[in-house]
Amino acid sequence: MTLPDPASPRKRRGPFGPLFILVLILAVGWCAGWFWLKDQAIARMDQTARTLADSGYRLEWGKREVSGFPFRLNVNLSDLRVSEPSGWALTAPMLKGEAFAYALGHWVLVAPQGVTFTRPDGGAVIVQGQALRASLTEFDKRPPRIDIEGVNLTFSPEAGAKPYFLSSAKQLNVRVLAGPEDQGAFLLRVGGARMALQGLAARATEGGLVDMDLGLTLTRISAFDGQSWESAARAWAAAGGVIDVDRASVSGGAARLSAKAGTLRPATNGRLEGTLDASLGDLTGSGQMLQGQVVLRGEKAFIGPLEIGPSPRVW
Repeated sequence: MTLPDPASPRKRRGPFGPLFILVLILAVGWCAGWFWLKDQAIARMDQTARTLADSGYRLEWGKREVSGFPFRLNVNLSDLRVSEPSGWALTAPMLKGEAFAYALGHWVLVAPQGVTFTRPDGGAVIVQGQALRASLTEFDKRPPRIDIEGVNLTFSPEAGAKPYFLSSAKQLNVRVLAGPEDQGAFLLRVGGARMALQGLAARATEGGLVDMDLGLTLTRISAFDGQSWESAARAWAAAGGVIDVDRASVSGGAARLSAKAGTLRPATNGRLEGTLDASLGDLTGSGQMLQGQVVLRGEKAFIGPLEIGPSPRVW
């Protein structure tokens, strides 16, 4: 008697078969998406340069490299130059930008060889240091959020350029961000700086290293619009924009000059005018304190009858 052959066992698919196929599909899609993002980044940069050129601005670079596959988008620009019609310009031998492919609304920029900025009336200033980087985000707001950090910076005017108020700084932090009710904030902190102070401020700080802390709120920020910095600033001033000073202090040597609770407006020449509550104190513990007001008028700043330096200018 012959027994029937046993049925062949069915081949069972392992649990990783469908999963592998799904991962493969996602990987192929991600790769295709990254190259699409790369092409989009290049196209948008080119379109931005053309749009700015139509308004009198210039955005130029010598060489562009886009890399970072598969999770980042890295954009490296050599010989970058950005300029606007009134004469302000920024150049950098190399600028490196980086963003995650899934978070293109947050960019980190690094200038490893420093930057040079040009003033319309003062000429060019070369900025170099141990680190100089920036973070850009919240592009849907006005202004977008900008954070700048510098470490061990030097500020060197080019030959023939006017002096700059800073010659060096151990630490520099700048923050620009949008606020409620059409406001914009500007925050500045400078540590261990050498500044070209004048008058009482220079005498009080004994000509040594200075720390500076500044916090400002600008109203009607949406009116800051124009084909150059000056035209935008003039439009903002004409719309009634003012600067509310939240805090402003300069300390060095044995003294601290601080001002707060005041509103400033640009005059027709671009210099700020207004009055701030102020104090000039002794940091040595002697308890001596000079209370008064900082008055900005006629292109100069005074505390009482004493001149402490020039009035800042917006344009």
